[in-house]
Amino acid sequence: MSFAFRQVHLDFHTSGEIPCVGATFQRREFQKTLLEAAVDSITCFSLCHHGYSYHPTKVGTMHPALSFNLLRAQIDAAHEVGIRVPVYLSAGGNEFCAQTHPEWREINPPGISPWGAQSLFEPGFHKLCFNSGYLDHLCAMIEEVMVLFPDADGIFLDIVLQRQCCCPNCLHDMFRLGLEPEREEDRQRFSRKVLERYYARTVEAVRKHDPGMPIFHNSGGIDRSRPELLQKYFSHLELESLPTGGWGYDFFPLSAGFARKTGLHFVGMTGKFHGGWGEFGSFKHPNALRYECALALANGAGISIGDQLHPDGRLDESTYRIIGAAYREVREKEPYCRGAKNRAEIALISAASCNLPDGNEFDIGASRFLLESHFLFDLLHPEMDFSSYTLVIFPDAMEWSGELVERINRYLASGGKILLSGRSLLQAPFDLGAEIVGPEEFSVCYLLPPKEFSPDFLTTPFVLYSGAVRMRVRRGISTGSVFDPYFERTLKHFCSHRQTPNRPERSGWDAGVVSESGAALACPVFYEYRQNGPAVLRIHLAKIVEILLGSRRIIRTTLPSIARVFVMDAPEENREIIHLLFAPIVKRGAGVEIIEDLTPLRNVEVVFSPRRPVKRILLVPEGRTLSFESISGGRIRFRVEEFTCHAMISLES
Repeated sequence: MSFAFRQVHLDFHTSGEIPCVGATFQRREFQKTLLEAAVDSITCFSLCHHGYSYHPTKVGTMHPALSFNLLRAQIDAAHEVGIRVPVYLSAGGNEFCAQTHPEWREINPPGISPWGAQSLFEPGFHKLCFNSGYLDHLCAMIEEVMVLFPDADGIFLDIVLQRQCCCPNCLHDMFRLGLEPEREEDRQRFSRKVLERYYARTVEAVRKHDPGMPIFHNSGGIDRSRPELLQKYFSHLELESLPTGGWGYDFFPLSAGFARKTGLHFVGMTGKFHGGWGEFGSFKHPNALRYECALALANGAGISIGDQLHPDGRLDESTYRIIGAAYREVREKEPYCRGAKNRAEIALISAASCNLPDGNEFDIGASRFLLESHFLFDLLHPEMDFSSYTLVIFPDAMEWSGELVERINRYLASGGKILLSGRSLLQAPFDLGAEIVGPEEFSVCYLLPPKEFSPDFLTTPFVLYSGAVRMRVRRGISTGSVFDPYFERTLKHFCSHRQTPNRPERSGWDAGVVSESGAALACPVFYEYRQNGPAVLRIHLAKIVEILLGSRRIIRTTLPSIARVFVMDAPEENREIIHLLFAPIVKRGAGVEIIEDLTPLRNVEVVFSPRRPVKRILLVPEGRTLSFESISGGRIRFRVEEFTCHAMISLES
């Protein structure tokens, strides 16, 4: 079965106090709306967060204001016009069960934020513990759905979370296993054990009825620390990344960078909402959805757009006009995206996958730097194969196991290069041309790069708020000098409003080194970039990475840093696709990232290293030919005169 590219995730969390549920559902209208919006799959509800089923049930509780089998009507209507229907069940959130079986509720220790209602008097849902009788109940509901709806096109299980629960069952079982509930490490260890049992039980409940049924467990993001669970219990991935809901526009490329390496099909899961999930009467600008769909295609993904069905059962006219404008474009572009695989020159080792402190901060900072500098990368667990990449970037505070060190040494011996930074240098058993003397002495440092590593506008030291380990260059090229502050800012002595200024003389320490094996940088530069985002640091780092990649850099463009570039290879079609994306992202309200206006980019030059000889270049799906010239090193150069939002360039062999 081919993968659905144009999906809708139709939320339907409906209070039992709302009357006439589904009363205005009409089969023909439902079909017409979806077809006009170019939707090819729509996820519909069996069980919502309120704990109600939208069909007759012997296991659960049918919504008290629903008088017919709504899910069956939705499936039959969609299938009649060739649209798929995966079925949704709320796994971790079931308010009916939370009220009727309070012993099934998850109990969070102090400091752990609950899912749903944050306090006793706040309206909202309550999480159920998977280490209770609720898991048996959930599996029975899943099996009932498999029997009632064997023609479903997948099972979507939501709120797949197990916090550090301390309910009586969890406390009893932790004590039995010799774990100490007072220790967070033990609570996390036990929670992981409970969650894996949930995966095994729920997947078995599906597979015993249909071994080929697609299944996905949604937890708001994929766990980068345990990719083996994804391979074992997931048929595909749906990357929840609603930009306006707090994720921002750079979260999806980061998540996609990891999803690509699992080998599973995946979709980018955004929403039609201006803000977060489930907002009734909330709409983002159509241009935002156009960009978000293009971003998914550029990363090798399908798209799932979240909507919330009104209790009356009728699809919202404005919503599907907005979705349709984006999905009709996707339908035209889709043939050029199926089967294409990402090209990357850099392997970024995920700090979150290593369970390092502030690991996600590193991942975001490093990926944002790479996206803004237009380097092509994948995000890897350290156990994944990185031997084919030109450069491997490791976290700012990496821990080195013997097996990993052996793999890195083999990689270096074959000509690969690595980039290490910050405290990862302190115990690193690799010779990158630097003597590491010790940890940082100040929480703030200043760097002055030489001309080849410096922004054009900079001739004086620039500040970094994360300090720098003490290092000296023994061989290779110094990336700059470190300048120390006069003193650490304390109650006893401070200067001005923030950090202490730098001493005028150099400290004698180096900011970094570039050698034949890679680069060692004294500051935790990617954490710094996540926290503060200084343009001078991005330009400085980009010049270092550019030297490390050398002639093996895949693509260079004249795009601004806010634009994005991705390269996909489709060898079976004898073509590569370059995706250029640009949209002005602004912040509105209390810091919500939005896209409203789309302005064209003009006269974009591209220099590219193709995998195969290029016979012609086309802008697709328009089919307009672009002229190009061959230059040194097997590269080609061409120019895109103008594009708005998204340009797809097909290089055909």
